[in-house]
Amino acid sequence: MCQKYKYIIPEIPPSNNKFIGRNARWQYQVEKKRWADLIALLCKPRPQGPIPYAKVTLTYYFGDRRRHDPDNYAGKMILDGLVKSSIIQDDSFSCIQLQLNGHYDKNYPRTEITVEVENN
Repeated sequence: MCQKYKYIIPEIPPSNNKFIGRNARWQYQVEKKRWADLIALLCKPRPQGPIPYAKVTLTYYFGDRRRHDPDNYAGKMILDGLVKSSIIQDDSFSCIQLQLNGHYDKNYPRTEITVEVENN
């Protein structure tokens, strides 16, 4: 049996290209905290305690048809926010299986987060 938690964030995190190779350390920290706060606010209901192992699927619905590389949307800010909010125990390979998807929806750009846990 599988338990699922599905969360919707009504925006998309910035591409890694916005920060990598630029002198934007403080801007990155501000944005990372903002995403942790968004996750804390919008990701409810939460499990009773941090999930020790989960499949985490991040599905981005982009508002335009520009090319978006998956490696630039690997979910760093999202995964850190899930850990900080005690939804998952850790974001290491030993604790999550990560899947990334990207679609187009000009009317409702968003990020959907699905956390699945096997109940044994």
